[in-house]
Amino acid sequence: MTDILLIGCNGKMGKVITDVVLNRDDCRIVAGIDLFDEQNGIYPVYKDMSSCVEKSDVIIDFSGIGEYEKRLDYAVENKIPIVIGTTGFTDEMKMNIEKASKTIAVFFTYNMSMGINLLANLAQKAASILGSDFDIEIVEKHHNQKIDAPSGTALMLADAICSASNEPMKYEYDRHSKREKRSKNEIGIHAVRGGTIVGEHEIIFAGRDEIITLSHSARSKEVFAVGAVNAAVFMNGKPAGMYDMKELMD
Repeated sequence: MTDILLIGCNGKMGKVITDVVLNRDDCRIVAGIDLFDEQNGIYPVYKDMSSCVEKSDVIIDFSGIGEYEKRLDYAVENKIPIVIGTTGFTDEMKMNIEKASKTIAVFFTYNMSMGINLLANLAQKAASILGSDFDIEIVEKHHNQKIDAPSGTALMLADAICSASNEPMKYEYDRHSKREKRSKNEIGIHAVRGGTIVGEHEIIFAGRDEIITLSHSARSKEVFAVGAVNAAVFMNGKPAGMYDMKELMD
């Protein structure tokens, strides 16, 4: 049994994770942390981690990037593995996460969906086969409440493609300010925000007289919640280091 401390428990993703865990017998949420500490009748909810008295095997953090250092410090001080489901981190923040992984096990990915991670593998394979004969564009769509753009997942997909390229690639986010032809070594990344779109990602490989498209559409937040809970169970007892979906999918 894996005992989970859920940070951001009263948020949208926190509530979905709670529902997912209730239907499993290999883990349980022993406590939740949220600034809005409304009790849910399932487990105790605290405003801050210093008030939490329950012991946990793994932390799942879906609370956003604000005060993320406090959550990392808590995990490090208490030697608890942490699953980070938040995106929008700066390079400096990522360095701090990497530093924490020297002391504790850290599971960090831009997307908890197994399907998205399979998409990244397929995109990497396609890029290695198609080479520079195909232009690559990524289009991501999310709900109108999402703050960061482009999505962390779009960047993850672009990074996967770049890893298969023999030439250095650059990311192009905005073409309206210049008048010039598209270069062969760029990946266009485009963000759409509207309505209640959960998450859609499309990778376009455009060649001479043919187009190959790879795509993934998330129909509910549950796909991310299931991935996060699977990651938490996987991380129980893991030694210090950085982990992601590659280890979980192996």
